[in-house]
Amino acid sequence: MRRRVLVPLAIAPALPPRTSMLHELGGATMGTTWSARVMAPPDTRPAMLEALQRQLDLVVAQMSHWERDSNLSRFNSAPAGNWHRLPDAFFTVLSYALEVAEDSGGAYDPCAGALVNAWGFGARQRYNEANFYAPLPAATQAIVARADRQRLQLDRASRRALQAGGVQIDLSSVAKGYAVDLLARCLEAHGLFHYLVEIGGELRGAGTKADGQPWWVALEGVPGAGEGAGPTMVALHGLAIATSGDYRRYFEHGGRRASHTLDPRTGAPIRNDVASVTVLHAECMAADALSTALSVMGPEEGLALAERRKLAARFLLRHDGGLREVVSSAYQELLQ
Repeated sequence: MRRRVLVPLAIAPALPPRTSMLHELGGATMGTTWSARVMAPPDTRPAMLEALQRQLDLVVAQMSHWERDSNLSRFNSAPAGNWHRLPDAFFTVLSYALEVAEDSGGAYDPCAGALVNAWGFGARQRYNEANFYAPLPAATQAIVARADRQRLQLDRASRRALQAGGVQIDLSSVAKGYAVDLLARCLEAHGLFHYLVEIGGELRGAGTKADGQPWWVALEGVPGAGEGAGPTMVALHGLAIATSGDYRRYFEHGGRRASHTLDPRTGAPIRNDVASVTVLHAECMAADALSTALSVMGPEEGLALAERRKLAARFLLRHDGGLREVVSSAYQELLQ
């Protein structure tokens, strides 16, 4: 079976210092696992682990919708009319997510938390619990008509947000990517430039291993569906990668797959034959949010956005019992 490879257009030839050794770190965070493979001096492991864990704890404390005392949860539960000073990370991620929402024509929406909760993909009353029932169309249409994103007010000068009443921010499709970027920046701030960091399948890599090879990873496939063309490997050398897939969390509803990827414009799970979208980008936060946006937009509308923004994107579409691949021009340029 033929193996395809993706290689970045720019390569930095520097090798890790000779005194470096491979450190493998990891643990649990954000309801999933994280890992880091770092070329670093032998005695730096404890300090690295502590520094990286601080970055992860910061994201959870500010943006988790599972933690009732997080900044995000406190904003979501606040009464109408209250302005909230947002911590720097929270403000940065929300601001970027709102930019993607605007760019995607609302296909991506960080204020769709009420919709996420209604479909059982939030922190409570989950789709896999015995007392869960899929929402009626009238209920989801009422949420869409409320236009929470338009009601949210962001004061960029003072880094504040106004809770207009019932607005539910959900950053689960971007905060994980941001956390990956934080891990990368943390390592670089400590003078470590050869690493591969990952949270729940979202990755970012830089530099090389001791032998000069880049950090090779396989593009995420779709379980139970043959892709036909063989595995695709990517050299994460100054690149991040994120994949959004309809197979990650879903339930059967009305004889169809109800995916956790919801279209905020319709109030329902996507039904556009997109099985997954993978985006490669310099920043994992961008790859994370954009892979979700493109999944919702679908192959035509999404590919047009990818071309407009020169994104390296791969769509896997369900077709005749298998998968059909559609890629952007920027993705094609990386193929070797």
